[in-house]
Amino acid sequence: MTDLRFSSAPPHDRTAPGGPSAPRPPLLGAVGERLGRPADYDAVFRVVRAAVRSVLGVERPGLGLGLSDLPPQLGAYWQVTGNLIVMNEGLVEAMRSHAKDPLELNSFVYVILAHEYLHSLGYLDEHAVREVTAHVTRTAFGPDHPATRMAEGDLWRMFPFLAHARGGRGQHFKVVSRFDLDTTSTYIR
Repeated sequence: MTDLRFSSAPPHDRTAPGGPSAPRPPLLGAVGERLGRPADYDAVFRVVRAAVRSVLGVERPGLGLGLSDLPPQLGAYWQVTGNLIVMNEGLVEAMRSHAKDPLELNSFVYVILAHEYLHSLGYLDEHAVREVTAHVTRTAFGPDHPATRMAEGDLWRMFPFLAHARGGRGQHFKVVSRFDLDTTSTYIR
């Protein structure tokens, strides 16, 4: 299993297989703007997939999302070779109740999903995946975007209330329906 624990990480210099490439402009248009509007998990994941594809040139179809009552220090996990990202529902709810706007909430969800999505693409080392998450986000959205600040920063310092989020031991679990529809809509409804 891999997990997202909140800590700071500097940007990573690997942008595509084979090494660094020139910086690209921020991800613009309807995809990039989705984070500023109320969105479900699938809509945020579409932004994740577009950012990773734009910056790294790779993608993986067919992932699912589950929500569970995980300990507050655990943002999410993806089991190696699995198809399911499991996200900490208590952290999302805490962020939902404290977020100042949809952009802040969706940026938070984006960072967690991007981290686990990158694990599913083969970035297994925690330190490396934090760096790649920060690099993809900075390249896609620029340095001043809330998602970039979250990906590059220490979420525990940014949002101290997360330490007091409702948690558990993963005993409760629910599958999020209608997730990753871009790649699963023809065989999962």
